[in-house]
Amino acid sequence: MPRKKENTEEMKMEERTSLEEDPKESKKMKSEEPVIEENLGQSKEPDAQALALSEETPSKAEATESVKKKKEKKESTVDALKEHLKAKKDVKTLLSLEEYVKSGIHLGTKVIMPDMRKYVYRRRADGLAILNTELIDAKLKEAAEYITKFDPKDIIIVCKREAGWKAVKLFSEITGIRVFTKKYPAGIVTNIKLTNFFEPELVLVCDPWLDKNAMNDAKITNKKILALCDTNNITKRADIIVPCNNKSEKSLGLIFYIFAQELVKFHKMDKKIKLEDFTGDLGEKRELKERETNEPVIVNPEAQAF
Repeated sequence: MPRKKENTEEMKMEERTSLEEDPKESKKMKSEEPVIEENLGQSKEPDAQALALSEETPSKAEATESVKKKKEKKESTVDALKEHLKAKKDVKTLLSLEEYVKSGIHLGTKVIMPDMRKYVYRRRADGLAILNTELIDAKLKEAAEYITKFDPKDIIIVCKREAGWKAVKLFSEITGIRVFTKKYPAGIVTNIKLTNFFEPELVLVCDPWLDKNAMNDAKITNKKILALCDTNNITKRADIIVPCNNKSEKSLGLIFYIFAQELVKFHKMDKKIKLEDFTGDLGEKRELKERETNEPVIVNPEAQAF
């Protein structure tokens, strides 16, 4: 028994001496406890984060409700778009799209003035501007309604371009509106000493550039101006404009057919008019180029194209 006691005391002494001899080992043992505590402290943090995330994460019912609301919003948007397209289809145009296209009324020039840019739908591969037929139709309606506000004897039409002579003369025969083709007589609405002087209330010009003298006189006398404008025209002096191809016989014929038709209806004239009388055969097979006449496209040199 005394021997065992001595052995235990000897073992304790050996341990103490070993620690004193190896200080690294003692440091390691001391550092183990704080590491354990630190690790235990860190292990608690993820639990707190997980709890916070679990509180922020929406429940299954909330997620389902959110998806349902998004679906309803999408369906309402689709329904609104369908209604818009349906309303667009229900809008009655003066003539069919096919008749507009066949007349070439939508063909502009390669020059697009800033005033006319909003009426251009796109450019062709060859650079030719294509006018928006919906806007053409809307502006034709506006112009036709505007013309009916004036007495036919208070309106004059000026058309220097030969492509429009046939249409405006036929329009004059039907409505009684005075027409000036070829050369516009200077001073006819400004010089009271002239024997043929008169004061119109509305001046309709077929091209603001070619018929600029008539526009100048209308502005001097403070009269209203309705202008047929191609993409190369400036529109600032006109009160009402119609975006169109104003250099084509068929296009001008179609425009004056619409004007004649509306005036005949408004004034209840007992006259029958046909589109073919103004435009000729729209079904005639021939290529619609940018210009159907041999004359060059005249661009206002004072204006800047873009």
